[in-house]
Amino acid sequence: MEDRVDTSKVTICPIPKSVAKTMVIRYHYSHRFTSCRYALGVFYKKDNHKFFDGEYEDLIGVIVYGHPVGESAVKSIVTDDSIGLDNVLELTRLFIYDGTGSNIESYVIGQSFKWLKKNAPNVKVLLSYADPEVNHAGIIYRATNWLYQGRGASAIAPSYSIKETPDGPWIHSRSAGARWKSRRTKSLANKIGHVFWKKQEAFKHRYIYFLCDKKEKKRILSKLKIPILPYPDSSEQFKPPIQEIQIIDGKIHTKWL
Repeated sequence: MEDRVDTSKVTICPIPKSVAKTMVIRYHYSHRFTSCRYALGVFYKKDNHKFFDGEYEDLIGVIVYGHPVGESAVKSIVTDDSIGLDNVLELTRLFIYDGTGSNIESYVIGQSFKWLKKNAPNVKVLLSYADPEVNHAGIIYRATNWLYQGRGASAIAPSYSIKETPDGPWIHSRSAGARWKSRRTKSLANKIGHVFWKKQEAFKHRYIYFLCDKKEKKRILSKLKIPILPYPDSSEQFKPPIQEIQIIDGKIHTKWL
């Protein structure tokens, strides 16, 4: 079992967004950067530098908070207008090198809460999402006392990834929409012009955390649009249904695989 990290050697502080972006694109499983309001570097104090004596801090990770994309996420929090965009951040990316300690992610998230309370006092609510597509259920959020709001809690409709060839990569719905200027099956079939495959993307697990004081937290909890639920089963595996779609004699034919 991996040893626990020596938290006395771990610090977080702001870093340039460009540095965070480079690290996320290179090392995060998504390989994509996203909304960023605050980029916090995770540093570990070491004393074995090969060029000079003494301690130094090595950048071992990054945690990124950004405003939720679109107004729907903010409006989905409470039933009134008391929570606005300036009061909400989303934990959009977290990456830390492997081998730095079994509890480092939870420690870093906890330290980021303290940093936000001090440096972004207007922020009352944090959101974050765990992606079943990569078998994430949000165990780290349980460890840091986030509350669970279900899977697809604020989704309006399902989204679909597209694959053009049997062995090709799945193209995320956002990228597919930008590429073909449509997400509708008929339009995609006409524009792609040959057989392709379509699968429903998993609705993400949603978690919420409160940075406000106990009185404000109680008020917000009383007005939540989406109820708090028991934590999900972390062993659940997402297996999306896949459709094969082709045009025959001008008509769309679909087959479930």
